[in-house]
Amino acid sequence: MATPKQVLKSVGPKLVPFFKTVAIYFVLFIPSDQPSIFAMVIKCLPGLSLIAFVLLHGMSLGEEYAYSRRILLGLIFSVLGDALLIWEDFFIHGLGSFLISQILYISAFGFRPFNIYVATVVYSLTALGIYLLLPGTSGLVSFGMPVYVFLLMTMVWRAVARVQLFEELWTWTKLCSCVGGILFAVSDAGIGFNAFYCLIPHSQAIIMVSYYAAQLGISLSVVDSKASYLDSVRDNKIKKVQQYMPSDSEDESFMDKRVTSSCYSRASLCDSTNLLSHRQQAHSLSSMQ
Repeated sequence: MATPKQVLKSVGPKLVPFFKTVAIYFVLFIPSDQPSIFAMVIKCLPGLSLIAFVLLHGMSLGEEYAYSRRILLGLIFSVLGDALLIWEDFFIHGLGSFLISQILYISAFGFRPFNIYVATVVYSLTALGIYLLLPGTSGLVSFGMPVYVFLLMTMVWRAVARVQLFEELWTWTKLCSCVGGILFAVSDAGIGFNAFYCLIPHSQAIIMVSYYAAQLGISLSVVDSKASYLDSVRDNKIKKVQQYMPSDSEDESFMDKRVTSSCYSRASLCDSTNLLSHRQQAHSLSSMQ
């Protein structure tokens, strides 16, 4: 398992464009109530940097890059959502773009291990969030918001469930995606509560810091995705081979059966020999008489 220092040394140079573009965004910090093409470009640059980061870690149509492809597509739809949400008139379109992004992230994270305990906590928070936000919505948002929140929190569930801390089946990259998923929910909760419940002080800064950190965490999860896939393929092959190999107990059972069968055969042979001998003696006595 790679240490944080090894991960940082490996990916650090490739993340320089991301940190520079995030710095540019917060230096300029164009208010959300002043939409423009320039504001859209500045907002989307960090996401575009993360797309380049994922591509630099390798990409192909092979099964070993299935995870990376889904994360890449999720980032692309996220950047599209960032662009659309600059203008309030395209809010529902941006929501739809992020909805597709969440589906792609869920597909990448998968549904193993299931972890019903995490699901219970996550969906309880989901129900509470929808209950608080729904009265402040109207029109298509009244339908789209609950659907999006459900998919967002499903993504959080799957990101958290991948990290099996107590079973020591975790990596730093899985931990990054876990933190990323949680921060994504924090960012979107900020958007939702600020828009449909009550105004949050410094909401834009809180939303964008947590959002960029979330996408960074999710993007970092591709670093060892190919190696993880190859390890799982190897483990599956080993399991298949072990299924066809008898265990020690099966070997002992087989040997016991052979010994028992051999003893039974010998006993049967001895009984047959004794019977034949008795018959010959009886025949000899009858002849003498």
